[in-house]
Amino acid sequence: MAKGIREIRRRIKSVKNTRQITKAMKMVAAAKLRRNQEKAEAARPYADKIQEVIASIAGGTTGSKHPMLQSRPVKKTGYIVITSDRGLAGGYNGNMIRTVIQTINEKHKSKDEYGIFVIGRKGRDFFTKRNYPVIDEATGIENPAFADIKKIASAAVQLFADEQIDELYLCYNKFQSAISQVPTIKRVLPLEAPESSNGRTTNYEYEPNAEEVLADLLPKYAETLVYSAMLEAKASEEGSRMTAMGNATDNATDMIGRYTLIYNRARQAAITQEISEIVSGANAQA
Repeated sequence: MAKGIREIRRRIKSVKNTRQITKAMKMVAAAKLRRNQEKAEAARPYADKIQEVIASIAGGTTGSKHPMLQSRPVKKTGYIVITSDRGLAGGYNGNMIRTVIQTINEKHKSKDEYGIFVIGRKGRDFFTKRNYPVIDEATGIENPAFADIKKIASAAVQLFADEQIDELYLCYNKFQSAISQVPTIKRVLPLEAPESSNGRTTNYEYEPNAEEVLADLLPKYAETLVYSAMLEAKASEEGSRMTAMGNATDNATDMIGRYTLIYNRARQAAITQEISEIVSGANAQA
């Protein structure tokens, strides 16, 4: 009986230590979530302005014939898949990977028809271990900056410009709230000419000319879309991790309550047994 009580006591101590860890991780995730939301909001003015300029050029009376705005027969598709470097984030990575695999299985019959650009160790490890055609990868992005995703985004855009891929999709978890992240697959290339916001028109003067400015801005706009998705994905990751760690903390509290009840019952039974033995011994000597 004493051995059983000691084992229950060790379990209670172990679960309490785990609860301290999960509680701390929840607090850290909450702080990172707020920071990533602020970064996403800070990046919006640049994205809005470059979208406004592109809409002004591409929506002109003559229209634009830039290759990044033109659709062509699809022979090969590219996917930029954003996952996390670390686990303990609930269904964040699993839901995203399942959505990508389902889309690939529905659209493609062989591995020659698509290629994957993967961001995050979890996605990298999953796709490489299963021999999916990974073209490029980026890992170790803890606090996303534009420079962190520029290399992989530029590589994907360049493959489209070189006609090695004919369309490019962005796969990420869209942030809705700390408890809701939606796996999203969004087409990046060919670009759809963005509409001017609120019907407002602004007259710009371009040097050397509008088409050359558009040719320079469109790749940057595509990279901006990837960066914005990365910020959303990072906020989703921390929101999912905060929720998962909160649930783990609550479960640990429930386990501690159950183990404590079992411990108290076992200790009471042991005390009752000892009293019975003492009484029986005293009666035997009487």
